[in-house]
Amino acid sequence: MADPGATPKTMPLSAMIIIGAIVAVVALAFAYTAGWLSPQRVTPEKIIAAMQPPSGPPLGHRRNHAKGICFTGTFTANGQGATLSTAPVLVRGEYPVVGRLNIAGSDPHEPDPMAQVRGLGIRITAPDGQEWRSAMIDAPFFAAPTPQAFFQFLTAAGSKDPDAMKNYSTAHPEILNFIGWVQSHPRTESWAENRFNSLNSFIFTDGSGVSHAVRWSFVPAAAAVNLAPEELAKSDPDFLMKDITQRVAAGPQSWNLVISVANPGDPTADPTKAWPADRRTVDAGTLTVQQIVPEADGPCRDLNFDPTVLPAGMSVSDDPMPAARSSAYAVSYDSRTAESADYPRTPEGK
Repeated sequence: MADPGATPKTMPLSAMIIIGAIVAVVALAFAYTAGWLSPQRVTPEKIIAAMQPPSGPPLGHRRNHAKGICFTGTFTANGQGATLSTAPVLVRGEYPVVGRLNIAGSDPHEPDPMAQVRGLGIRITAPDGQEWRSAMIDAPFFAAPTPQAFFQFLTAAGSKDPDAMKNYSTAHPEILNFIGWVQSHPRTESWAENRFNSLNSFIFTDGSGVSHAVRWSFVPAAAAVNLAPEELAKSDPDFLMKDITQRVAAGPQSWNLVISVANPGDPTADPTKAWPADRRTVDAGTLTVQQIVPEADGPCRDLNFDPTVLPAGMSVSDDPMPAARSSAYAVSYDSRTAESADYPRTPEGK
C-alpha cells in the first residue's frame, strides 16, 4: 500500500506527451463528429433542423413522423429466419413487441389524409434482453442514396429558390422515382393494410458464419382496400388512428416478416435502388398487434427506434443510411425528452 504522506513521483515527460496526444486526438474526433472543423459537413443536427417547419420544431415530439400511436403485441418466429441468422429473435418462439404506427412529417396534428408516407417502428425483445429495433415505411425505395444527398434534398425542398428542386433533381435523378411514387401510389383505408419496408440493407450471419445481405418487409394479412382520391380527401383527420384502434379492439392484426436475400452484385449501399422481385425470400414469422395505446401515455412514447440496435447475428451493411439515421434519431430523442413538459399527457383519471 502506498504511503499517503509520500510525495508523488514526477511523471516522465514522454508519458505526458503521449497522454496529451491522446487527449488531442479524442478532442479532434469529437470536433470532427460534431462538424466543428468543417462547416459544410452534414451533421445529425443539420439534418434534423432541415426537417423542421419555419415556426420551429414541435416541442416534446419526434422531429419526424411526429404523429403516431403505440401498440403492443408479439412476434412469432417460425424458425425459418434462423437459416439466415443466429439472432435469438429468429429462433422458433414468441417474443414481446412494442411498436408504433405513424405518418411522416414534423406536425403532430397533421391530418391523416395529407400523409404522403406511412411508417412502422418495432422493438422485438429476446429472452436474454437482446433487441431488434427497426423503423420502416411503406415506400418501396428511399428518396436519397446517401445522408449528404438527403440533406441536399431537404434543403432544396425548403428553399425559396424556384430552381432549387430542379437543380437537385438534375444532380440526383433518383428523386424523380420517389416523387412519382408519392404522387401516384394508392392510399389504403388502414395501416393494417400497408406493407412496410426496411429499404436499407443489413447483414445476417448464420450458424456457419456465412453472411447474407438482406432487406425485409412486414406484409399485411389484411387485403388492401384503396381509397379513391375523393374518398381520401373526405376522410377524418385521424382516420388511421381511429381505424386501427377499432380493428385491434375487434381482433388482433398481423403482418408476415418476409426477408429478401440479395444476389451477388445487387446494390446494398443505395436504398434508392430496389432489388429485383425474383430474389430469394424467407417468411420468418408473424407480427401480431394485440393492443393499441395512445402515444401520450403509451409504451412507445419514449422509445427510440434506432435501426442500428441489432441482436447478435445481425449487423449493418455498407449502406450509410442506418448510421446516419441512428445519429439523427439520437438528436431527436435528446431534444424531445428534454422538452417532456411540453408533451401533452392524459389528465389523471381520464
